[in-house]
Amino acid sequence: MIELRLLRQFVAVAEELHFGRAAARLHMTQPPLTQAIQSLERALGAPVFERTRRSVALAPAGQALLPLARRLLAEAEALPRVAQAAAAGLSGQLRLAFVSSIAYGPLPDWLRSFRVAHPEVALHLREATLDVQLEAFAADEIDAGFVLHAPGAAPAGFAAWSALREPLVMALPERHPAVVAKPARRSLSVADVAGEPLVIFPRQIAPSLFDAVLSFYRAQGVTPRIAQEAIQMQTIVNLVSAGMGVAWVPEAVTQLQRPGVVYRQVTGAALACETSLLWREPAGPVVSRFVGHVTSLRRQSGASGKTR
Repeated sequence: MIELRLLRQFVAVAEELHFGRAAARLHMTQPPLTQAIQSLERALGAPVFERTRRSVALAPAGQALLPLARRLLAEAEALPRVAQAAAAGLSGQLRLAFVSSIAYGPLPDWLRSFRVAHPEVALHLREATLDVQLEAFAADEIDAGFVLHAPGAAPAGFAAWSALREPLVMALPERHPAVVAKPARRSLSVADVAGEPLVIFPRQIAPSLFDAVLSFYRAQGVTPRIAQEAIQMQTIVNLVSAGMGVAWVPEAVTQLQRPGVVYRQVTGAALACETSLLWREPAGPVVSRFVGHVTSLRRQSGASGKTR
């Protein structure tokens, strides 16, 4: 094992090509410096300098060693900065999962600004529904995740921040009678849609939201006709386009413009959803940085989010 001290002394002599000047640079006398270089040569098993009474030159071994020694010394000097950055959450990795609906909302901007503000944090993104995320948390495969649920029904056992709350709107085929009859109308009545076949996500991927939708139908005295289940919002909208039925989707999904589909508010429905960011406590430095970043962005935008 070669000490960094010996490499630092070797580099000084290699750059000065003079033991006296190198010793002065290192704030030491010449004899101990000469002994240090001899110790380095014994450790390497080869001379690093060719010395005469009047000159000092790099030997072949010294020429090969010099760039490596400089790199090792630079890396060693960087160690405190690297350790401090990791401890402060300025470097490392963030394994982040998210539901597809928030990708149509603020998430892309949040990720973009976080990457700019924290270039040394590696982002590993994974699109996943709530049930998959819970399994990933249990297996220590993700550090944080955006999940979709009914308002106020974030999964227990996690720290949670309410990132987004938005109404559910109705996605309908553009040839739906209520749309054709009044194409300029931006909202529908419950009676217009209550009896329509429903395209919906499976209960296991968002139990609280699924139950809220079915409770709404029961409150109207209607038994919903579930025509098709699909996991991804894009697939749900595509099925609506194919005429399979109508679907309740988060308002952000209206950014997904699919031919054959229109979006309408439903007067009196009062259905909403909430997207929360989940993480385990105690949060690691990078997770804490990310939570602080997105909550700050929400405050700047004038929206309020709650952490519990």
